[in-house]
Amino acid sequence: MVSRRNFLGRAGAVTAAVSAAAVSKVAMAALPEPVMQASPDTMPPLVPGSGHPYNPVVTLNGWTLPWRMNNGVKEFHLVAEPVVREMAPGFTAHLWGYNGQSPGPTIEVVEDDRVRIFVTNKLPEHTTVHWHGQRLPNGMDGIGGLTQPAIQPGKTFVYEFVARRPGTFMYHPHADEMVQMAMGMMGFWITHPKQKHPLIDAVDRDFVFLLNAYDIDPGAYTPKIMTMLDFNLWSWNSRIFPGIDTLNVRKNDKVRIRIGNLTMTNHPIHLHGHEFMVTGTDGGPTPKGTRWPEVTTDVAVGQMRQIEFLADEEGDWAFHCHKSHHTMNAMGHGVPTMIGVDHRDVVSKITQLVPDYMVMGERGMADMAEMPMPLPDNTAPMMSGAGPFGSVEMGGMFTVLKVRRDQKPGDYKDPGWFKHPAGTMAYEWTGALAEPARFKAEGTSAMPAKNMPAADIEVQVRKPALGGGGHAGH
Repeated sequence: MVSRRNFLGRAGAVTAAVSAAAVSKVAMAALPEPVMQASPDTMPPLVPGSGHPYNPVVTLNGWTLPWRMNNGVKEFHLVAEPVVREMAPGFTAHLWGYNGQSPGPTIEVVEDDRVRIFVTNKLPEHTTVHWHGQRLPNGMDGIGGLTQPAIQPGKTFVYEFVARRPGTFMYHPHADEMVQMAMGMMGFWITHPKQKHPLIDAVDRDFVFLLNAYDIDPGAYTPKIMTMLDFNLWSWNSRIFPGIDTLNVRKNDKVRIRIGNLTMTNHPIHLHGHEFMVTGTDGGPTPKGTRWPEVTTDVAVGQMRQIEFLADEEGDWAFHCHKSHHTMNAMGHGVPTMIGVDHRDVVSKITQLVPDYMVMGERGMADMAEMPMPLPDNTAPMMSGAGPFGSVEMGGMFTVLKVRRDQKPGDYKDPGWFKHPAGTMAYEWTGALAEPARFKAEGTSAMPAKNMPAADIEVQVRKPALGGGGHAGH
């Protein structure tokens, strides 16, 4: 299969598809045939079979779009269309995207490449594509009504420009943007340097993903496009934990992760077990003198952050947004806090009328991860995902960096759970517990009684005069 749903199932087919020799003379004179992809799995890197060589990226739960060479120009074909995206096992959403998926496929080129992108519109309304962060002719910037006519349904437009600077960029519509981005229309663009760059280091693994968010009612399939702030599904590449793949690396690999934010709020992205440097933004690589070690970096709306680190600590390390509600799935915003409330009498009466009634939040929300509460069809549990020691109690923007000494170079397969060496894991203490020591000052007031008035004081209040001549009273 060269151009349909299972295109990227085999690495050999991918390499052949990007080779100019694989394109017939008839096809070279026509529109490039679009390549489609429906699998939500992370696909292997697309090694370039033509043009300047580079180290390709790996798109988390996504893929890279193949191209053809036509008289020295790299030609791609994007198809804007409705798609069905599996956001987690058992939960799918009806979105809009490109070439069978949301987000669309990653586009990879090399600095100074001349690029030609055919965009076919199969949506029920007009669209455009804005190449976020690119230096290009104004008429190629993709702003409907301002720099170009909108692409009407059934029509194909051509964008052509030179990839003038290396870096990490995004693409998304600039036509009915509120609706089309809320429906999932976006994708990543990588421009690799054509030669060694003083600010861009070589890395062993290079991952990319977009931050996006949706508001989908439990049991529903289509996002609510009018939502401004109260989203209930925070996702990476339109996937939510436990549907987000792990990042699998070899110990001592130099790892780069590129993160773009097309949600409606900022996201502090946090990595456990390692320190990283922010080495790039969508404005380009950062000067080395401006870099410092971090474990969390904030990615604001419309921004990209590129982080790099040495994966020198073995284990299964959490990697997530540090806004706690962004690591949960579809939760209600109007749920009352019931911690400490004794429900027993009420529950016994309600269950006589509603046998399936279940207490929520009496001891906190951790029970929700394992509660056998019936959910509407096509609904992701609020917290889920099983680890080797029980429920992980996470959802949304959460996954795991898996660092292994025996992971082979170029191997991205999941190595399974980490086996902790003896003496390196937290354990339960079963010995005696001593009585806690008490501070002498414990329990006393911050303001000693001798500084407080000994007796009540009568306070008289004088009201202001009314109407300029009123009488003030007590």
